Amino acid sequence: MELNARIPAGPIQEKWDRHRFEMKLVNPANRRRHKIIIVGSGLAGASSAATLGEQGYDVHNFCYHDSPRRAHSIAAQGGINAAKNYQNDGDSVYRLFYDTVKGGDYRSREPNVYRLAELSVNIIDQCVAQGVPFAREYGGLLANRSFGGAQVSRTFYARGQTGQQLLLGAYQALERQIGRGQVKMYPQHEMVDLVVIDGNARGIITRNLVTGAMEAHAADAVLLATGGYGNVFYLSTNARKSNATAIWRAYKKGAAFANPCYTQIHPTCIPQSGEHQSKLTLMSESLRNDGRVWVPKAKGDKRPPEQIPEEERDYYLERRYPSFGNLSPRDVASRAAKMVCDEGRGVGPGGLGVYLDFRDAIQRLGEQTIRERYGNLFEMYERITDENPYKTPMRIYPAVHYTMGGLWVDYNLQTTIPGLFAAGEANFSDHGANRLGASALMQGLADGYFVIPNTLGNYLGATKLPKVDATHPAMTEALGAANAMTKKLLAVKGKRTVDSFHRELGKIMWELCGMARTAEGLTEALTLIPRLREEFWRNVNVPGSDVELNQALEKAGRVADFLELAELLCRDALHRNESCGGHFREEYQTPDGEALRDDENFAYVAAWEYAGPGRDPILNKEPLVFEYVHLSQRSYK
Repeated sequence: MELNARIPAGPIQEKWDRHRFEMKLVNPANRRRHKIIIVGSGLAGASSAATLGEQGYDVHNFCYHDSPRRAHSIAAQGGINAAKNYQNDGDSVYRLFYDTVKGGDYRSREPNVYRLAELSVNIIDQCVAQGVPFAREYGGLLANRSFGGAQVSRTFYARGQTGQQLLLGAYQALERQIGRGQVKMYPQHEMVDLVVIDGNARGIITRNLVTGAMEAHAADAVLLATGGYGNVFYLSTNARKSNATAIWRAYKKGAAFANPCYTQIHPTCIPQSGEHQSKLTLMSESLRNDGRVWVPKAKGDKRPPEQIPEEERDYYLERRYPSFGNLSPRDVASRAAKMVCDEGRGVGPGGLGVYLDFRDAIQRLGEQTIRERYGNLFEMYERITDENPYKTPMRIYPAVHYTMGGLWVDYNLQTTIPGLFAAGEANFSDHGANRLGASALMQGLADGYFVIPNTLGNYLGATKLPKVDATHPAMTEALGAANAMTKKLLAVKGKRTVDSFHRELGKIMWELCGMARTAEGLTEALTLIPRLREEFWRNVNVPGSDVELNQALEKAGRVADFLELAELLCRDALHRNESCGGHFREEYQTPDGEALRDDENFAYVAAWEYAGPGRDPILNKEPLVFEYVHLSQRSYK
């Protein structure tokens, strides 16, 4: 497999503008003749569909929810980054670029990251024009706050509901195009396969989740904006329906899967309360602006937090990382929390928790100011835990949150299958081995509003495509295979529920490929996962039929994919004999417990190629070149 990143020539500051000028254009009168399929309606999907519809393309947008508004982007809390430098505190496009490459532990592609930083300033203007109610200063200017991995205030926010407000802005733009007839919306349709004809992506197979009917849809290009694969761990901050089926089925049709081992553990989540839980709840990283993280200095100290005097508290992030303190990046803060809990100084049930304390901020700023900044987050925490965080510190612990890996894409966000594009968390492109807080919303909207409308049009303008419709033999064949897959799942008639398999897989992944990994543990996981997958196909019980609403069947297909993806994730983690960002191998760490990279041997993107059933995937490597941000040991001290 050839990995051509198609990075434009010239200085990094000029690459995107030069590239846009050199792109092929589609005449406005010809755009209506081109049909584009977009799968997903979150920030990347909705913004892409709205913008391409506005340009005049015939857009068909699919989502498995009953409304595009239910996409998981709505759950994002803390903010979106942009290099506006409103605080006049030294920010710039270059500094955001630098912070993002460094935050990703030097495992991202420089030109993509610079473009992201460059486009960030346009995103805010776009969203304000749509009416997104960003927080404002007393005088009316947009407010900013700090986030992990940065020493400037560049994060725009709408209380703790930033994702919701941004998605509503994109949703309104999408609904306008639906009303105009430029976008056709297909709610409650799940993509179950990609159709490739003569080497090009030409359509998808979907299952109508209400009727069970399989449908073939042809197009000139396909864009996947279906989010990440964090639910491979079962317990995560993702919505229960978030899954990897679309990108995994594309991988099995020839799209390279890049860096699957780069999974992010978020340091600020409500700790698990018991085996009954099916998901975890995120507490926004923005809380670390005013909350101080600490544990007791003494092991096994079970006193209530208010009874522990100041001199017996260990504000360990402030102690270990004085320059960044509580705003250390997510991977660093997560490992530090695990370290103090492993020492026996964790708090709460099982000792798996640390305190996030707002006492000092309330004394300094007043409770009303804290309510204005974080009120809805505090209310959510109290509803879940029955503890009042204005009176007693929150208890938090790291949890699976985001995935930096995804389908490999070039500078144009095109996968290794011509005509198949991937945007947002579905691709690997911008975050390297660790995503800085408030950068997911930035990437999703940059891809959807500004990148895809240029690059997908360039593909259509430069490619001669024969007419294809749903009756094409390749469509019929894919339709038959999709139906056969569902009948195979229904025919097993075993004794175990789908959720029991997913839960067991999640425990394997968290214990052996979670916050810390070892060669021994990963080798064990690569023995246990195939064994569990074999049992799944022998003993899973999927009640109901394939000609009706059947949520057990939906879950079964998704868990079948997770059982395959998990093996690739562990294989990728085992081959990468270094620590970087969210991938922490215990064998490779500095004397003080930080990630120890091996730039000589692993400064590359690992792009895995499907080799067929029962065969090992093929590793392809895209070397990473650093011309502007020079490789160095990452330090936040």
